[in-house]
Amino acid sequence: MPRPRKCRRVGAAPEVTYFKPRGVPLRDLTEVYLSVEGFESLRLADLEGLSHEAAAKKMGVSRQTFGRILAQARNTVAKSLVQGLAMRIHGGDYRLSPEQGASGPTVETVSAAEENREMNKIAVSSEGPGLDEPVDPRFGRAAGFVIVDPETLDFEYLENGAAQARGQGAGILAAENVARAGAGVVLTGFVGPKAFQALEAAGIRVAHNMEGLSVREAMQRFNDGRVQWVTVEEAKGPMR
Repeated sequence: MPRPRKCRRVGAAPEVTYFKPRGVPLRDLTEVYLSVEGFESLRLADLEGLSHEAAAKKMGVSRQTFGRILAQARNTVAKSLVQGLAMRIHGGDYRLSPEQGASGPTVETVSAAEENREMNKIAVSSEGPGLDEPVDPRFGRAAGFVIVDPETLDFEYLENGAAQARGQGAGILAAENVARAGAGVVLTGFVGPKAFQALEAAGIRVAHNMEGLSVREAMQRFNDGRVQWVTVEEAKGPMR
């Protein structure tokens, strides 16, 4: 299991969390996700003009980590502007704190993902609506997702037909649907880099290599702590 990421400090929560092209209905738009720490990195580097070293110190991360957060945030914003996509500021691993030198105690808060999502829900890509159905090895073009409570195994089924019908962007749309369903973890066979980025931005962890199992068996593997978590490095590789 990978080492948990260090919680990043954020000076202030964004006041506006959604942007979209004017005149285009939401139903016709694809969303991209900008994490709250990504928003903070843009504020510090591009608005306040801080050096990477100074901004990293404010966020409580290394300079290298800050550089990665900032690069991903800039890429997300550029993609939204160039491709005409809606952008939602949401999720991440962070805590709110006053600016350095401000009076008063530090205010600790859970991330937006924890505030807006029941983190105990698990989304398993599935070929059918049940626990004994095979895991669908595809994420973006899975038939659907079984949304499971890992303690009780109570579940509901989320169809993925809209994503399947897309020529492009199926993984991103599937990620959006899983996030709206309240999942905090995805179990699947393979996930592409763009879908992984959308899931990561929404605060959703991804475990892969579940092909050949039933949904029930995948859940058992999760509950036993025997899943393989996708890392950022793997997501950049030749994943489908």
